[in-house]
Amino acid sequence: MGVLPDWMIERDVKIVPFAAQQSRPGVISYGVTSYGYDVRVDRKYKVFTNVWGRTVDPKQFDPKSFVDVDADHCIIPPNSFALAETVEYLEIPRDILCVCVGKSTYARCGIIVNVTPLEPEWRGRVTIEISNTTPLPAKIYSGEGIAQIIFLKAAEVCRTSYADKKGKYQDQTGLTLPFVPGSEQG
Repeated sequence: MGVLPDWMIERDVKIVPFAAQQSRPGVISYGVTSYGYDVRVDRKYKVFTNVWGRTVDPKQFDPKSFVDVDADHCIIPPNSFALAETVEYLEIPRDILCVCVGKSTYARCGIIVNVTPLEPEWRGRVTIEISNTTPLPAKIYSGEGIAQIIFLKAAEVCRTSYADKKGKYQDQTGLTLPFVPGSEQG
Protein backbone atom coordinates (compact mmCIF):
# COMPACT_ATOMS: atom_id res chain seq x y z
CA MET A 1 0.00 0.00 0.00
CA GLY A 2 2.50 2.65 1.09
CA VAL A 3 2.75 5.35 3.76
CA LEU A 4 -0.15 5.80 6.19
CA PRO A 5 -1.90 9.19 6.15
CA ASP A 6 -2.96 11.02 9.31
CA TRP A 7 -6.45 9.52 9.54
CA MET A 8 -5.16 5.93 9.16
CA ILE A 9 -2.46 6.51 11.79
CA GLU A 10 -5.16 7.65 14.21
CA ARG A 11 -7.42 4.72 13.30
CA ASP A 12 -4.91 1.84 12.98
CA VAL A 13 -1.99 2.54 15.35
CA LYS A 14 -2.22 2.66 19.13
CA ILE A 15 -0.35 5.74 20.34
CA VAL A 16 -0.85 6.78 23.98
CA PRO A 17 -1.16 9.66 24.59
CA PHE A 18 -2.26 10.61 21.06
CA ALA A 19 -1.93 14.27 20.07
CA ALA A 20 -4.26 15.14 17.19
CA GLN A 21 -2.78 18.62 16.79
CA GLN A 22 0.85 19.16 15.81
CA SER A 23 1.53 22.90 16.17
CA ARG A 24 1.86 24.65 19.54
CA PRO A 25 3.31 28.16 19.96
CA GLY A 26 6.77 28.18 21.59
CA VAL A 27 7.07 24.37 21.55
CA ILE A 28 8.97 22.06 19.19
CA SER A 29 6.05 20.45 17.37
CA TYR A 30 4.65 17.01 18.13
CA GLY A 31 1.56 14.99 17.26
CA VAL A 32 0.05 13.61 14.08
CA THR A 33 1.32 15.01 10.77
CA SER A 34 0.06 14.49 7.22
CA TYR A 35 1.97 11.20 6.86
CA GLY A 36 3.59 10.57 10.23
CA TYR A 37 3.61 11.18 13.93
CA ASP A 38 6.07 13.46 15.76
CA VAL A 39 6.94 11.88 19.11
CA ARG A 40 8.11 13.71 22.24
CA VAL A 41 11.16 13.04 24.35
CA ASP A 42 10.48 12.24 28.01
CA ARG A 43 12.30 13.69 31.07
CA LYS A 44 14.74 10.84 31.73
CA TYR A 45 18.03 10.78 29.86
CA LYS A 46 21.20 8.73 30.00
CA VAL A 47 24.03 11.01 28.89
CA PHE A 48 27.24 9.39 27.70
CA THR A 49 30.29 10.05 29.87
CA ASN A 50 33.89 8.98 29.69
CA VAL A 51 34.64 9.85 33.30
CA TRP A 52 35.23 6.15 34.15
CA GLY A 53 37.20 5.39 30.95
CA ARG A 54 34.91 2.50 29.99
CA THR A 55 34.85 0.78 26.60
CA VAL A 56 31.53 0.77 24.78
CA ASP A 57 30.72 -2.91 24.24
CA PRO A 58 27.20 -3.97 23.19
CA LYS A 59 27.78 -7.50 24.57
CA GLN A 60 28.98 -6.29 27.98
CA PHE A 61 27.60 -2.80 28.27
CA ASP A 62 28.65 -0.96 31.41
CA PRO A 63 25.89 1.29 32.82
CA LYS A 64 28.65 3.53 34.23
CA SER A 65 29.10 4.78 30.65
CA PHE A 66 26.11 7.06 31.29
CA VAL A 67 25.03 9.71 33.78
CA ASP A 68 21.31 9.80 34.60
CA VAL A 69 19.44 13.08 34.12
CA ASP A 70 15.77 13.67 35.03
CA ALA A 71 14.83 17.23 34.10
CA ASP A 72 12.83 19.65 31.95
CA HIS A 73 15.79 19.74 29.55
CA CYS A 74 19.05 17.92 28.97
CA ILE A 75 22.42 19.33 27.96
CA ILE A 76 24.32 16.93 25.73
CA PRO A 77 28.09 17.58 25.74
CA PRO A 78 29.90 18.39 22.47
CA ASN A 79 30.43 15.39 20.17
CA SER A 80 28.51 13.14 22.56
CA PHE A 81 25.08 11.55 22.80
CA ALA A 82 22.27 10.66 25.15
CA LEU A 83 19.67 7.94 25.29
CA ALA A 84 16.08 8.86 26.06
CA GLU A 85 12.64 7.44 25.46
CA THR A 86 9.46 8.78 24.02
CA VAL A 87 6.54 10.08 26.05
CA GLU A 88 4.30 8.05 23.75
CA TYR A 89 3.65 4.32 24.06
CA LEU A 90 3.13 2.63 20.66
CA GLU A 91 1.71 -0.67 19.48
CA ILE A 92 2.66 -1.39 15.89
CA PRO A 93 0.16 -3.49 13.89
CA ARG A 94 1.34 -6.73 12.25
CA ASP A 95 1.20 -5.28 8.73
CA ILE A 96 3.13 -2.06 9.48
CA LEU A 97 6.83 -1.21 9.74
CA CYS A 98 7.95 2.16 11.14
CA VAL A 99 10.93 4.29 10.28
CA CYS A 100 11.94 7.11 12.61
CA VAL A 101 13.76 10.24 11.46
CA GLY A 102 14.92 13.36 13.25
CA LYS A 103 13.07 16.66 13.24
CA SER A 104 14.43 19.50 11.13
CA THR A 105 14.52 21.95 14.07
CA TYR A 106 17.13 19.81 15.84
CA ALA A 107 18.86 18.65 12.63
CA ARG A 108 19.55 22.29 11.75
CA CYS A 109 21.34 22.56 15.10
CA GLY A 110 23.56 19.52 14.44
CA ILE A 111 21.43 17.16 16.54
CA ILE A 112 20.91 13.75 14.95
CA VAL A 113 18.27 11.28 16.16
CA ASN A 114 18.69 7.56 15.54
CA VAL A 115 16.12 4.82 16.05
CA THR A 116 16.15 1.40 14.46
CA PRO A 117 12.95 0.44 12.58
CA LEU A 118 9.96 -0.44 14.73
CA GLU A 119 9.03 -3.91 13.55
CA PRO A 120 5.53 -5.34 13.11
CA GLU A 121 3.87 -6.02 16.50
CA TRP A 122 6.57 -4.22 18.46
CA ARG A 123 5.15 -2.35 21.44
CA GLY A 124 6.51 0.00 24.08
CA ARG A 125 8.06 3.41 24.49
CA VAL A 126 10.74 4.02 21.89
CA THR A 127 14.37 4.30 23.06
CA ILE A 128 16.09 6.97 20.98
CA GLU A 129 19.70 8.03 20.57
CA ILE A 130 20.23 11.78 20.40
CA SER A 131 23.68 12.68 19.03
CA ASN A 132 25.24 16.10 19.35
CA THR A 133 27.55 16.40 16.33
CA THR A 134 28.65 19.93 17.18
CA PRO A 135 31.65 21.23 19.15
CA LEU A 136 29.17 23.02 21.48
CA PRO A 137 26.82 21.76 24.22
CA ALA A 138 23.28 21.12 22.91
CA LYS A 139 19.98 21.59 24.77
CA ILE A 140 17.11 19.11 24.34
CA TYR A 141 13.64 20.04 25.63
CA SER A 142 11.68 17.37 27.55
CA GLY A 143 8.02 16.97 26.60
CA GLU A 144 8.58 18.44 23.14
CA GLY A 145 9.00 16.92 19.67
CA ILE A 146 12.21 15.02 18.98
CA ALA A 147 11.56 12.77 15.96
CA GLN A 148 9.00 11.77 13.36
CA ILE A 149 7.74 8.22 12.88
CA ILE A 150 6.63 7.20 9.39
CA PHE A 151 4.29 4.21 9.16
CA LEU A 152 4.76 1.91 6.15
CA LYS A 153 1.92 -0.49 5.41
CA ALA A 154 3.04 -3.79 3.86
CA ALA A 155 1.47 -5.32 0.77
CA GLU A 156 1.10 -8.57 2.74
CA VAL A 157 1.24 -9.53 6.42
CA CYS A 158 4.64 -10.83 7.56
CA ARG A 159 5.17 -14.49 8.44
CA THR A 160 7.00 -13.71 11.71
CA SER A 161 6.50 -10.53 13.73
CA TYR A 162 8.65 -9.04 16.47
CA ALA A 163 6.18 -10.41 19.03
CA ASP A 164 6.32 -13.89 17.44
CA LYS A 165 10.11 -14.03 17.75
CA LYS A 166 9.93 -12.63 21.30
CA GLY A 167 12.17 -9.67 20.45
CA LYS A 168 14.51 -8.68 23.28
CA TYR A 169 13.19 -5.11 23.52
CA GLN A 170 9.50 -6.04 23.52
CA ASP A 171 7.54 -4.38 26.36
CA GLN A 172 10.73 -2.79 27.72
CA THR A 173 10.16 -0.95 30.97
CA GLY A 174 12.06 2.25 31.47
CA LEU A 175 15.01 3.44 29.46
CA THR A 176 16.64 0.23 28.25
CA LEU A 177 20.39 -0.04 27.66
CA PRO A 178 21.79 -2.32 24.94
CA PHE A 179 22.23 -6.02 25.61
CA VAL A 180 22.89 -9.22 23.67
CA PRO A 181 21.14 -12.34 25.00
CA GLY A 182 23.61 -15.11 25.75
CA SER A 183 26.56 -12.80 26.36
CA GLU A 184 28.10 -12.58 29.85
CA GLN A 185 25.78 -9.78 30.99
CA GLY A 186 22.91 -10.41 28.49
